Amino acid sequence: MASSGTPLRDERIAIIGSGQIGQSWALLFASAGFKVSLYDVNPENVTKAQELILQLLQYLKKENCLRGSLPVQVQYDRISKADTIDACVNDAIYVQECVFEDLELKLQLFADVDKHIGDNTIVGSSTSSMLPSALSKDMKHRHNFLVVHPTNPPFFARAVELVPAPWTTPEVMGRTRELMVAIGQAPIVLKKEIPGFVLNRMQFAIVGECYRLVKKGVISVDGCNKTISEGIGPRYAFMGPFQTAHLNADGFQNYCDRYGDIIYRVQQSFGPPEKMEGELVQQIQNELVKKVPLDKLDERRRWRERRMAALNKLKTELAQQGQNATDSGK
Repeated sequence: MASSGTPLRDERIAIIGSGQIGQSWALLFASAGFKVSLYDVNPENVTKAQELILQLLQYLKKENCLRGSLPVQVQYDRISKADTIDACVNDAIYVQECVFEDLELKLQLFADVDKHIGDNTIVGSSTSSMLPSALSKDMKHRHNFLVVHPTNPPFFARAVELVPAPWTTPEVMGRTRELMVAIGQAPIVLKKEIPGFVLNRMQFAIVGECYRLVKKGVISVDGCNKTISEGIGPRYAFMGPFQTAHLNADGFQNYCDRYGDIIYRVQQSFGPPEKMEGELVQQIQNELVKKVPLDKLDERRRWRERRMAALNKLKTELAQQGQNATDSGK
């Protein structure tokens, strides 16, 4: 039996691709009570994915970090295996594509999906690099297409970018946003497509500057990591750059008045983008491997997920405390 908090929904979601991203999407939708059809070109991958999903659900229950209020078995039972793309997407209200970052593969897949979906079915791609216009230009239902780019790992990082093609309708953008909110994600709605979207553009700016700082001998790899994890990161975990600046002065206008010239001068010293390659890449790799050997990456990923789950739990509790305080003050 489902608990009273999270409803069991009749709507069905189609997930194509059963790797880590596909598993996270399936788990997110199931935790919100949706029916989920999971398809992979290799049926054995779906079987393995279902096993991993059950293991993760059991771990999340143990850590008191489950999404929603549905019991583990109920969430697990909401996810079913589809043997064909037709069976996966038929009658689905929403399709989430999660296959490899290969343009031809995605184009072939979307052409196939296009044949089997209804006129109101939304199609979202998990791509982190391909523009929605390039992926959907030949689709009959292209007005229902957008990029729905999650932060990796999606279950533990709530931000998800909604990127429209030039022909994506506002109604589709609105419905997708509502769907993301319903499963507990934090949708970031872009007004138009741009290479790298928003999350990766910000991430690449940070990684690129860290690379230049190491190359110039200013700081070590560990120092760069620590600057984010112990400095910028804790603030940005609760507020973004604009709000941080707003609080670091008497409002954002005052921040710009105080620091605008300094920011501009420092930015001018950054220099042009540099391709990360060669000996320096190997040097950075060697320093990172000393702390996390390659055969320990999966173990470290699980460590990361446990801490992200704990942070999500803390943020949820703090948000609830804030809401309770607001309600009691009415």
